[in-house]
Amino acid sequence: MEERTGEGRGLGLRPPRKALNPSSSIWKPVRSCPARDPKQTCAEAFREKSNPHLDDDDSHRSPNSPYLAGTCPDMCPAKERAQRERLRDLSVFERLKGNPARTSPHLAVKKFCRTISTVDIQESDVRPPPVLQRTLKYLVNLVNSEEHPFEVVHDFVFDRTRSIRQDLSMQNIIDDQAISMYEEMVKFHIVSHNRLAMCWGKSDLSSLCHLNIEQLMKCLLTLFKLYDLNRLSRSLHTNEAEFYSFFVLLHLGGKIQKMGDSLSLWYRQLSLPILQSKKMHFARALIRYSQMGNYKRFFYSLEAEASDLQLRLVEPFLDEIRARAISYVNYSGYKLHPYPLMHLSKILMIKESDLEDLCHVCGLETSIDEAGLKTLPVKQTKFSLPKSGFRSYSLSAIDDVKRYVSLLIKIFT
Repeated sequence: MEERTGEGRGLGLRPPRKALNPSSSIWKPVRSCPARDPKQTCAEAFREKSNPHLDDDDSHRSPNSPYLAGTCPDMCPAKERAQRERLRDLSVFERLKGNPARTSPHLAVKKFCRTISTVDIQESDVRPPPVLQRTLKYLVNLVNSEEHPFEVVHDFVFDRTRSIRQDLSMQNIIDDQAISMYEEMVKFHIVSHNRLAMCWGKSDLSSLCHLNIEQLMKCLLTLFKLYDLNRLSRSLHTNEAEFYSFFVLLHLGGKIQKMGDSLSLWYRQLSLPILQSKKMHFARALIRYSQMGNYKRFFYSLEAEASDLQLRLVEPFLDEIRARAISYVNYSGYKLHPYPLMHLSKILMIKESDLEDLCHVCGLETSIDEAGLKTLPVKQTKFSLPKSGFRSYSLSAIDDVKRYVSLLIKIFT
């Protein structure tokens, strides 16, 4: 394909997209409560000048109110449990023996409340870091549950992880524990991003996908701020480069709304160790291949270099990228030589039958040549991206069942 079309022409070129800027005005500076760990000394000067919280939309804190130190020993405060039992406001995961009016401290998890304020809340209503970590571990284990449809699991864990972020914000916890929890929550949103995309055809999932991406972005931005606040030298945190790469890879999604500066400007704000890391180099190369229309290198690099989480993050965007590759072949090919689907399917790492279906979804016809091979006649004029989205065809180079099980084990261990 490269020999016939070249590397940097035609399909796939887009104007620079806007990127969320971790240092933009949506961020307020962060003040911490007295340091509980020597690593936090690097943020002392920052704390003296400011009075913020990390997740701006997840906590409503009065500027003059002190930070709380939570004392709640359970995943859900006793007062909330009792109230929700009376109102029969219990998720299927919280019901004791299936009873919608009964729960227990081992099942109930504190709900997210948009209108909560530290002025009105007591310390007994807020969970300290050890309880938050235990709660997050419980929620992460639910992600592998097959007893209920994934969208039901996602809805529950989505809400309860926002509540964890809310409790972290009200206590202004910015240490390594917070970093670890935010990394786990980012992983959850990436897994959800991937699995919700597989539930193609369910009309009520589009809003779930949008909200999940929105919270993924928020988690990443807060995590970047936490990395900076806990930095003792120019060295990187263990997973920092990979999590920065997630922000870059999200720009492969053409329908995801971006804000702030372009990626090229955002790169200038990053430290040299991050920019020179293998994970970030891979993410930037993938963006470049997509924009240049070099789809052979794009999919080769994806198979050879992507980590488990990077692959899960990128996979829901692949069908749009494949569709643009098909369009490129259609408009740049030679009319007397239909393009063999077998060859194209190997380049795009998709089963030949799925590729044929994708061509039909995009309004193109396929044919069979004299040798009995399926081909794509080029110079067709009816190509269009489907308004209803794609079916989410998987990578043909990876066995779906083995891949799914192994990735979940690797991601949450």
